[in-house]
Parts: sequence; structure tokens; C-alpha cells
Amino acid sequence: MKIRNVLTLAAASLLVAAVVTTQAPGASAAPPSLPSFYTVPSPLPAGAPGELISSEAVSAPGLHGSMWRVMYHSQAIDGTDIAVTGLIATPDDAAPTHDVVTWAHGTTGIADSCAPSLNPSSSEIVLLANGLLDKGYVVTATDYEGLGTPGRHPYIAGISEGRGTLDIVKTAVAMPEVKASTDYIVWGHSQGGHAAMFAGHLAAAWAPELNLKGVVAGAPPSQLLLINAALQTSPYKYYIGMTAAGFNAGYGDTLAPLDKVLTPAGLDWLNNVDEGCTGYLSSVSSGLDFSTLQKADPATVPEWNTLLQENDPGTFTEAFDAPLLIIHGGSDEQIPVIASKLMFDTLCGIGQTETRWVFPGQSHAGVILPSAPAMLDWMGDRFSGVPDSGEIVPTDAQVESCNLATAVVAPSFTG
Repeated sequence: MKIRNVLTLAAASLLVAAVVTTQAPGASAAPPSLPSFYTVPSPLPAGAPGELISSEAVSAPGLHGSMWRVMYHSQAIDGTDIAVTGLIATPDDAAPTHDVVTWAHGTTGIADSCAPSLNPSSSEIVLLANGLLDKGYVVTATDYEGLGTPGRHPYIAGISEGRGTLDIVKTAVAMPEVKASTDYIVWGHSQGGHAAMFAGHLAAAWAPELNLKGVVAGAPPSQLLLINAALQTSPYKYYIGMTAAGFNAGYGDTLAPLDKVLTPAGLDWLNNVDEGCTGYLSSVSSGLDFSTLQKADPATVPEWNTLLQENDPGTFTEAFDAPLLIIHGGSDEQIPVIASKLMFDTLCGIGQTETRWVFPGQSHAGVILPSAPAMLDWMGDRFSGVPDSGEIVPTDAQVESCNLATAVVAPSFTG
């Protein structure tokens, strides 16, 4: 195995956004406490998905390249033209073009202050970017719809996440100073793993001008019909409220009626998602019995059952062309490891080229560091055009593969 400088990638699970205390002027002023950059033009000029609205160079001490904060066009689930923000970083070298890794971030929260691009000079973002810049890759990092921009963030709404993750690659390609290739890989962990799955699922139709070389999904949420029961007694039970708020934001009151799943007290609690990020939500849900806030398990309500299935990557019925790598910690405390196993088996059955690595004993975030060296090797082979043959086997991982170039299927395991 090639030697990789991977310590920098451990920061991928640590991204949080800082609050900047500058209020913007204007009719479409940025949400309170955000810099003026986040002010969306009103009316929003028409633009195709990925078309740049505005950009600014940002200072990131220690970054091995140059970085821009960008605002670009994307589309909401209903087709409405929207503005989304994010970051783009490129190596400072003489290469004429650079392949792109578009990074989908994990759960930070729903409030505007949770947008990662608010703090581009944070050590976490700089270290994450450097781990990829040092390999010669451009890094794009969407905030997703509604983080830093108007409206609630449609948390775990796959179409919204996937479009934002793909459209920022289009933005990078169109910026001459970035020198971005049209070849790209999607990488995300946790919520970002879910976003990565949907980006792969949407890529051929949504971004046909780009060339998807692979998808890496770390601990992607799936089996969503079981999410309510799984989280009720978990320290992460606030994800229930975030998912309810996110689906309602993405699909509206008719398709995602909150009053069918939440009591008045539950509706009142939901206001917390606009007040702070995950640390705050953890605090305000500590000791709370979420069942007292619910009228029904969403899986038993027709509208919500439909949305949970539509936003579950374990229900895909068509494989995407690029190979898929699934990474999971065997002792994941947030996303049960059996969830990715069930998803893997379903996707294998529809012809998806895929490999799954499970690292025994590793937690939700703890799996990132030990998986990083082999993951970078896997990315490098995909960009080089090497067919996925399953020959990259990380140390201390259980591996299973299907539909690879060699047609070799490793023995299945249930972990």
C-alpha cells in the first residue's frame, strides 16, 4: 500500500461552523449574525445550476493552496432556482487542471450559523483541504441548501443534498482560476455519506457534462423507516426533530405535514433547530422523552412513509455507473452497521459496482482515520482509470465486494 499523509483527514468528522457577527444591509439581507457575503440578490438573477452568483477569496493560514467562498445557483426539490454557498480550494501549482473531490459534510445542524463556509480558516477545514490538495485535487465543499442562505436546511432530503454537492463542481469548472477538471469523485461521511449516495444517484441526469469517477460514502444513513425507533433512546434523538424539520423544509406542509407526526409540544420544540447547531440541540434534548412529542411514528403515516423511502439510498432501484465505496465503523454509535450491510446487499442485487469496508471496533467518527490511507489509494485508482478490482484491502478491515471488474465477490459477512 502506498504511504499517505492521512493525519489531516481525521478532521473530516470535526467540522463545525463559527458565527460571524456582521449584519448585511438590503431587502434580502443575510440572516442575523452572518457576513454580508451571504446576502442573496433580490430578485435572484436567473441562472443554470452551478452558475456562479458571487465569489470572494478567503484567507486560510496554513492552507496548501488558494480558497474561495462561493455562492452559486442550484435548485430546490420543487425546481425553484435557489442560491447555495460553499467553499472551493485549489492547489497552488503549475498543473493545467486538477481532478475534483467534492466533499459533502456531515451533520452540523439546520440553523444558518451551522454553515461550514462561515469559518474557512478553521484548523479543521484547513487540515481537511490540505489532505486532498497535497494529492493535487481541487476540493469543493457545499454548505447545502438553507445553511447560510434563506429557508430551513432540508436535512436528509437526498435530492437537495445531491444537487448542491454536484452543482458546486460545475461552479469550480467554470472558474478559470480554479483549473478544475470535469473528472470528480464524491466523498461524504454521515449526513455527507447520504448526500454522496444521492449525488451518485443523480449524477448522470443532473450533471451529464461532468465525469463521475467514484463515490465514497462513509456511514450513510439508510433504512430510514426504522430511524424513529432506533433514535428514541439514543443521545442523538434530536436527529428525529432535525429530520422532521428538514423534510418539511424540502417538501412543504402537504407532502410532509408536521401536525400528523408531532404534538403541539413537538411543534414548539422544533423551533430549536433554528437556534443552534448540534451541540445546542444535544443540550436541549438531553433527558427529553421524544415519544411525548410525537403523535405517531412517521413510518406509520402514509405521507412520511413515502418520504422516508424516497430518501433512503437503500431503496435505489437503478445502479449508477461509477463504482461505490462504503466505509463503516463496526461499533458505530449513530448509524447501526447493519444498515449499510442491508443497503450493500440491495445495491449489489441491482448491479451496483461496490465495495464495503467495515472496521471492527471503530466508532462513527473514529473510522475516518484508519480508513483514510486506503480510501486515498482507491480515489487515486479511480482518477487514473483503473477498473475497480477490489485489490485495495485496508489493514484491519472486513471487506466485501460485488460486480467488480474481476467479477470476484468476497465472502459476505453480517457486521
